Amino acid sequence: MREPVTEKPYRASSSESFPLIEHVQQAYLTAQRKQRRLVLASQISLLALFFGLWELAGRLRWIDILLFSYPSKIIALLYTKLLDGSLLPHVAATVGETVIGFLLGTLAGTLLAALIWWVPFLAKVLDPYIVVLNSMPKVALGPLFIVGFGPGLFSIVAMTLAITVIITILVVYNSFREVDSNLVKVVQIFGGSKGDVFRKVIFPASIGTIVSALKVNVGLAWVGVMVGEFLVSKQGLGYLVVYGFQVFNFTLVIGSLFIIGIVAAVMYKLVSWLEDKMNRHG
Repeated sequence: MREPVTEKPYRASSSESFPLIEHVQQAYLTAQRKQRRLVLASQISLLALFFGLWELAGRLRWIDILLFSYPSKIIALLYTKLLDGSLLPHVAATVGETVIGFLLGTLAGTLLAALIWWVPFLAKVLDPYIVVLNSMPKVALGPLFIVGFGPGLFSIVAMTLAITVIITILVVYNSFREVDSNLVKVVQIFGGSKGDVFRKVIFPASIGTIVSALKVNVGLAWVGVMVGEFLVSKQGLGYLVVYGFQVFNFTLVIGSLFIIGIVAAVMYKLVSWLEDKMNRHG
């Protein structure tokens, strides 16, 4: 008798499977692009709706325009100050102070976190002091900085560092501690020193956390600079806010906040771009 013929299960060849994978990947990327465009369109629409309602409420006197103003009036004021040259010096002063405090705070906090990780005894000694400094209201240190550094750039940067450094230390040091211990042991087994462990394992594994700390420090740096300018500055966006309150020019106050929000958003987007680029190459 003839044996029954059994059909072998069909298996896609490599030439057939690769186009399928590419098709699925292309469909996924297309869906991601569509979602990003939808999110961006929704964000722009929400912002336009907010400003449109605000403009309408101001022109129809639904709100007190002395206190809340409205967008076209704010833009007109900023445009006038831009043309007469009185706005850019304030913007440049505040942005410069913020960038300096932002970069120094992140760098100093990361270096101190590395030092604490390197010397475990130092971590045990400093732990309660770091907790106390983190819980202390930094605004209370303002008068000390003014007396110690004088009413100028150094006291404003010192205020920014007081806010950003401690947070950076806590975030980065915890990231150092949470690195997989098995990776550390592999380097040690092959004769790696503590420096090798830090360079080849600890620091590379914590780069993402450091970049995330940059995002946090964007907001904290602006808080520090604004507090410093409120207390001592005679130039900057913080000074314009205080001056606007003093002369009851709330359009100037809100206009200054507009500029702060725009520049802070740009800084945040730059850090997000850096994070995305590092994740793609990571």
